[in-house]
Amino acid sequence: MGEFAGGPASPSPARGGEPVHTGRPALAEAERISKRYGETVALHRAHIAIEPGEAHALVGRNGAGKSTLVSILTGLQGPDEGEVRFSGVPAPRLSDRDAWRARVACVYQKSTIIPELTVAENLFLNRHERNRLGLVGWKNLWRKAAGLLEMWSVDVDVRRPAGELGVEQRQFVEIARALSFGARFIILDEPTAQLDGGAISRLFERMRAMREQGVTFLFISHHLQEIYEICDTVTVFRDARHILTAPVAELPQGDLVAAMTGEAAGLRRHVARPPVRPDASVVLDAEGLTDGGTYHEVDLRVRSGEIVGLAGLGGSGKTELAETIVGLRAPRAGTVRVAGGSPRPGSVPASLGAGVGFVPRDRHHQGLVPLMSIADNATMTIPERLGSAGFVSGRRRDELAREMIGNLAIKTPGPELPVSGLSGGNQQKVVMARALANDPRLLVLITPTAGIDVRSKEFLLGKVEEIAGNGTGVVIASDELDDLRLCDRVLVMFHGRVVAELAAGWHDNEMVAAMEGVDLDA
Repeated sequence: MGEFAGGPASPSPARGGEPVHTGRPALAEAERISKRYGETVALHRAHIAIEPGEAHALVGRNGAGKSTLVSILTGLQGPDEGEVRFSGVPAPRLSDRDAWRARVACVYQKSTIIPELTVAENLFLNRHERNRLGLVGWKNLWRKAAGLLEMWSVDVDVRRPAGELGVEQRQFVEIARALSFGARFIILDEPTAQLDGGAISRLFERMRAMREQGVTFLFISHHLQEIYEICDTVTVFRDARHILTAPVAELPQGDLVAAMTGEAAGLRRHVARPPVRPDASVVLDAEGLTDGGTYHEVDLRVRSGEIVGLAGLGGSGKTELAETIVGLRAPRAGTVRVAGGSPRPGSVPASLGAGVGFVPRDRHHQGLVPLMSIADNATMTIPERLGSAGFVSGRRRDELAREMIGNLAIKTPGPELPVSGLSGGNQQKVVMARALANDPRLLVLITPTAGIDVRSKEFLLGKVEEIAGNGTGVVIASDELDDLRLCDRVLVMFHGRVVAELAAGWHDNEMVAAMEGVDLDA
């Protein structure tokens, strides 16, 4: 495959885990970068150097300074102190957006694709060639768009509305669009947060292929196992400062976590929970659940104090099944009983009234109202506790919110702060607070730790165990192995059916094999 004119020569890509050393200046370098917002120090004399052709990881807890660095590396804002260079040359003026686009692009966790436009229109937005009459030459646009996607092995119909694309396809289109400006340095900001295991593998395959063609990546992720799989070098930020840069192959995972947290601690080690009492009451009894083509004839029973996992890759039906339990979907067949009652199928209010708490899979689109306060977000499911005759007592609302903030260790100056002002981990804690506000008998969580830092992840999973210990039944639908480790048992789904049930203490290989539909005993 070719390259766009003007792109850098292709370096020899590194093998997994080996840093690239080319003898040339760093492809992108930020040196002695400081940035303040009022009294808040976002970065203090931080630095990073990304070598040509490598996949370089940037990790750190929420609030470590990663997002601020990305905004400076992409020219969205300038540093108060320090300098950014590309291939040894000082960065362009902030006003010269074309020069920045030719050097660097960022594919964000939140897609910037415009769903109402076609793929071709998104690829060449504001760059449409027009004829003498000022009209867009659509055939030429489609041809150019198809050529661009073919060059980077992206298999998408350019005439298709972008809103019909899945998360994985949107990401590839955004990467191709960035490359079309001439940039060969791509920042991927939490690219796997909404992808299943198969899609993550395909993303990594494309990254490796693009590195062969001269593309360099800065990879930002909270999933440390991904760092070890795809990256050569890792840089750690903590408390607005650079902590270390090291070859991935030479940095044990426990040391990486210690650098991120400032504590000599490894990843969370799950301690076996005491068994659920045989006479514990049943809080969820689902029988014969079937929904179109997503899941078929699923039975699921959860007892008080029990944590049950639903595992599976994208398309397995686990997410749709969990959404049916909480009333977001109505099954075509089967029944759901919660704590002995039968909430109306497809009704979230009925499920809440029956004693269900819910953490959705996407906090940005399903879990939060960004411009509303923490207090309003956390208490919106319990208006009856905030006042009478339809009136809400602000004092009572804020009192309850402060209790939730303390219970979930949400870092905020107060309940009145808009939830958009919180880090990702603290936003997820607000979503959890709302799920717990009605003292649920059953708590349903879908990918509860997606896109949050290690310590927030540990805290939330520990809170789930605490909640279960107090008698709440819990369902966790996820393909994140760390989410599933605390479960008493895990039902594994494949193509809409339960194909395995694994008791606590399972090994990673048997879980992954079951999720992929592989029989290790065959």
